[in-house]
Formats: sequence, C-alpha cells, structure tokens
Amino acid sequence: MGSQKYAAARRWPVLLGLALAALSLGTPVVAAAQNQAIPAPPATVQPTLAEQIDSLISQPRFAGADWGIAVISLSNGRSVYSHHADQLFQPASTAKLFTAAVTLSQLGPDYRIPTRVVSGGEIRNGKLDGPLILYGMGDPTLGVDPATLRWADQLAEQLAAQGLRHVHGDLIADTTYFASPMMGSGWEAIDLQSWFAVPATALSVGENQVDLTVTAGVGAGAPAELRFDPANAIPSVANEVITSAQRTHNDVNLYRAPGDGVLYAFGNIAAKSPAQNYKLALPDPAQFAGRLLQEALVRRGIQLDGKLLTVHWPRRDTFLPAQPRTLAEVLSPPISEILERGLKRSQNLYLQNLLLLAGVKAQADTEQREGSMGFVTSERWGIRAMHQLLEQIGITPAASLIEEGTGLSRRNLATPNAMAYLLAFLAKQPYGPALVEALPIAGVDGTLQWRMRNTPAENNVHAKTGSMSFVHCLAGYVTSGDGERLAFAIMLNNYDPPAGAPSATRDIDQIAVLLAGSRHAPSSASSAPAVATHPAN
Repeated sequence: MGSQKYAAARRWPVLLGLALAALSLGTPVVAAAQNQAIPAPPATVQPTLAEQIDSLISQPRFAGADWGIAVISLSNGRSVYSHHADQLFQPASTAKLFTAAVTLSQLGPDYRIPTRVVSGGEIRNGKLDGPLILYGMGDPTLGVDPATLRWADQLAEQLAAQGLRHVHGDLIADTTYFASPMMGSGWEAIDLQSWFAVPATALSVGENQVDLTVTAGVGAGAPAELRFDPANAIPSVANEVITSAQRTHNDVNLYRAPGDGVLYAFGNIAAKSPAQNYKLALPDPAQFAGRLLQEALVRRGIQLDGKLLTVHWPRRDTFLPAQPRTLAEVLSPPISEILERGLKRSQNLYLQNLLLLAGVKAQADTEQREGSMGFVTSERWGIRAMHQLLEQIGITPAASLIEEGTGLSRRNLATPNAMAYLLAFLAKQPYGPALVEALPIAGVDGTLQWRMRNTPAENNVHAKTGSMSFVHCLAGYVTSGDGERLAFAIMLNNYDPPAGAPSATRDIDQIAVLLAGSRHAPSSASSAPAVATHPAN
C-alpha cells in the first residue's frame, strides 16, 4: 500500500500540469485526464472459416468418425478449405454427380430416349406376319412424364393409323438393349424389393414402382385386404396377413426373394386401424409394360394371335431383325430434364439407366473404331467412359472408385477433392448453369427443401445429398458472403450420432452455412492444390 500511495503522489504534479495546460487551451480538464488514463479497446478478432470448421469437426463425438472436406474457388481453383481431401470415402448418392458427368459427356443434354414398336416386316392389307416387338431403349420416365402418360395408347394409335388390324404372331417385350443385370453392382439383396432399388431395365414403366395398401378385414381373424396400384402389377401374392383385435400392435411383413416373382405378405393389422401403405419394386417391368400395350391394342381393335413374351438379358431376341422396321415410337424428355428430376429427388432408377445408356453409347463408339472388344456389360462400359472422362479432367483413377450409377453400393469410393474438381469441371461446360439448377436448392426444393432455411445458405447452396447408414455427404456449389463462387464436397463416414447430439445432417448443413456466410482472405489452407493436375476447361 505504501508504494501505491507514493506512486499516486508522484502523479499529482503531472495531472496538475495537464490541468493548467488544458485551461490555457480551453480544453476540459476531465477530458484531458480521460484521454491520458483510458487506453483504446483492442480490436475484436473473428475466427477464420478454417477455425470455425475445425472447431466443429474436432468435437469429441466425432472421435471415431472420418471427415473429408474440400472447398475450392471456381474463379481461380485455389483451395479455400481442405481436410483429409485426398482420403477415400463412401459417397452415397453424391456418386450421382459422376453419373451426371458421364451421361452429359456421352449423350449431351438434348438427347431424347425412344421407346419403339418394331417388326421384321411390313404391314400388308392390315396384317403383320410375324411378331410385334415392344423395344425398350432405357427411358426411365415412361408412363410418368406428361408426354408419355398414355404411352401404350399412343403406340397403339400410331399402329392403327398405319392400318394395322391383325398381328399374326406374338407380342414380345424386349429389354435386351441393356446387356446388364437389372440391379447395379454392389446393390444389397435385401433392398431389391424396395422402391429405391427397383430393377434398372431398358423397358421400364411407372418408375417400376408398385403402391400397396393393406387394410384390416371386418373383425378379428379375418384376412386383411391387399390392394395394388397399378392393379395386377405383382401377379403372384401369398397373403397371410390377418386382422387382429383393436388397439393391438400392427406387424405387417413383406418379403420377395431376389429373382422370385412371389410376394409373401404375413403378420397382422389391428381391426379399425388406419390402412398401412408401402412402396415396392415391380418384379418384372417388361412383362407389365407388355401387358399394358396388349390391352391398348385391344382398345384400338388390333387383333393379336399369339402370346405375350418377354426377353431379358442374357437371352437375345431371336425374332429381332438386324435392321428392324420402326412402326411406332414415343420419346422421353431431354436428358437434361431427366437428370434434373433424378438429381432433385435422388431417383436411383433414373441415374442407373442413364449410366447404362452412356455405356451403350461408349460401346458402340469404341467398337466402331476398334472392332469387337469381347463381352463387357453396359454398366462396365459406362464406368469405363466415366474413368476416361475423369482422367481427361485430371482426376486420377485411384481418387474415384465408382462401380454403379446411383450410390447404393457401399463399394463406391471417392475423395472429396475428386468430387470438388468434378464439380468445377462441370461448372465450366456449356450445360454448367443448367446442371447447377438441376441440383437440389437449399430451403427450396428436392432433397434440400426443408434444410438450411433462414440461413445464408437458403436459395444459395445447390448441392447433391447423399446418405445411408453411417454415411452422410453433401456436394455442390455455394456463393460466399463476398460473392465468390465455390465448389465443395463434405463427406462424413463411420458416424452414428450419440444420444442428445444433433443429427449428422445438421452438422453437415452447418458447414455449408459457414461457407455461404464466409468472407475469404487467402490463408495457408489455400496454398496447396486440391489435386496434382488441375481440371481441363
């Protein structure tokens, strides 16, 4: 205390001198003393974007998980943020971006997919001698696009307009345009009866889905009612679902073995309980499509002498001539529209069929130049074309191990850098703006409709979602707070949120929101290139 008093006593002469000087200059004594005694507050230091992301992903709850993130500038290619960006991750449905790239590269945005009725002969005097062949060429929108809702009647009307009245032969539903199994590589058998893993076939109809409604019977012990839409879409059903007492637990079970057309339904549904609704895969889309055309021929007064037959790969249609004559045809929407519908909804049939279409085109182009290459499935041809495109971009084969078109396979692997540089390449193409709009938009539509609302990411982030058990991803485009366009890939694998923690979707969205609100200054994170070779324009 003595030293403090002594120090205070020494300040008095100084303060007195300041007061006298202030009086002589007309300055208030108090203001002069305050200016001398109170230092300026230190400037507030805001955490950088990298610090904010690092803080989020380094939380203890992620100790057993794997984060991979790549963010690059579309203007100059610099890395804005990188974390394990060269590590391989399961991409889930963000793998659809690779399929979009190879589809646009092989087919272009304007190509329209035909579905045809062909024959080996001509119609003479209203009669066709020989089979009538319904030839699918991969349109996944047949029967759901507004232009083809009445596709079977449209084809029948075209046939009738050419004078066809009598087919002396069979009606053959042919799916052999795709030389591939009806499921993608790595798809799990347990998924194959579900709406999200429907058969991928050259002759698809109604997205190869069936709606099933299970309704309780009248009184306990009565059989439940099963109603299918479309009706008879699953021709063989073993219904053993019974009606149980009111307020009992509903336990409806559905099972169809892979490759088997019989749907087994068993369990119980409580009396007077609401109907239970399910979406299932159509077991044989070609047979169902053939039946629809057969019924349309009858409505147009065209007699069919033979039977309805189906031909699936690896069988070949021996009735299909080398130069088939097209008698009727309906066309899909342009590829760009199919991609938009497929990406917005993450529709697996659309993207797998597009990969197979790209494979058919790649095979035809290669064999025209080099001759027969031996047997390779349409799917593998599509993947070959994808790898060739990625190498042209500058993405090495080891950075993208994709084996099918949807992301359903857990054997798919890709690095965040590969994903981000693919997005950067696509943005520079003539179809780039259309592709950006084809992606789900945060807070607006698609699989992002209810995410990131009331944040800087709303109506800003355009990105493909991807999720399955323990896999959570988001990849796309965002404009930062200072107007910089960015491509990003955020991949979280091997993570199951603990009790009480936010969902993994919330965590990923938080990073996207940080990107949308960020204002960048080049930092150490931006000095390293994302991949060894930059993508070609």
